[in-house]
Amino acid sequence: MNLLIRADQLREGRTPFVLATVVRAERPTSAKAGDRALVLSDGTIEGFVGGTCAESTVRLQGLRLLETGESTLLRITPDDEGPDDRPGSEGLLTVANPCLSGGTLEIFLEAMIPAPLVFVYGEAPVARALADVAQAVGWDSSRASGTAPGARTPIPLDASAVIVASHGRDEAEILTAAVKARIPYVALVASRKRAAAVLAELSLTDAEKGLIHAPAGLDVGARTAPEIALSVLAEIISKRPRQTAPPAGAPEASEAPKHIMLPLLEKPSAVRIAKDPVCAMDVAIVPDALHYQHEGVVYYFCGTGCRRAFADAPARYL
Repeated sequence: MNLLIRADQLREGRTPFVLATVVRAERPTSAKAGDRALVLSDGTIEGFVGGTCAESTVRLQGLRLLETGESTLLRITPDDEGPDDRPGSEGLLTVANPCLSGGTLEIFLEAMIPAPLVFVYGEAPVARALADVAQAVGWDSSRASGTAPGARTPIPLDASAVIVASHGRDEAEILTAAVKARIPYVALVASRKRAAAVLAELSLTDAEKGLIHAPAGLDVGARTAPEIALSVLAEIISKRPRQTAPPAGAPEASEAPKHIMLPLLEKPSAVRIAKDPVCAMDVAIVPDALHYQHEGVVYYFCGTGCRRAFADAPARYL
């Protein structure tokens, strides 16, 4: 399948990925300008951007970009040149990989993150305004109601927010389902008095009820349906996680200790990293990563050469 067609399918399915494109290849390298690959959130790579050593670096940096939503130009070189601090070098990441065949690769990594999805339940003017305002800020929106038999649609599990604005119709059912599905933001559009009454009737624990924003929105004195919708969207933005930089000199929170076997989670909250015991390169711990088990411990490698060297003489590198 054509890689760009595959990328379009991922976008339509709201699947995050990184598009890696080789923009410059300095011989000797196996990749050439124009080669492409897709990096998925489970570490899978589809396509070709170089040998296993280059692929390992692209995988790790691609997974990091999926967490931040940023894009960057990745320069992979066999020489330890250090970071490029020249003027105009923002957005450039240089990684020294001693296992490369000798050439240098420059690969543009473009993070393709689906826009936040807001699921609105109801036919009230506020419900329609919520869908319109969400689209106006570049988010995706989906709206459903129970006005006709079978008209209700399941809550999208990848939704960033579920907002009920149905004026009494199916409120308890939708709110309960959204909380159980662990949607990041769940809210009810209602007066303060009625919101309290709805929460009291829910078959949820007090902690679960505390996850519901009722009444929805920031208290900004909103009166009209569009103003209420704007206050709700503002509250969603105020509640989303913020990226914070670690203290200077602190180890990376997701870095795994050397030679430690970690369980592979289906949905890791951060990129987990191991050190290649042969070349000391950082390697993302994913199902597709090259690894070797020795005396009950799993070791990870940037390429087949390092894995072979370790398998031949483990004691030399431990």
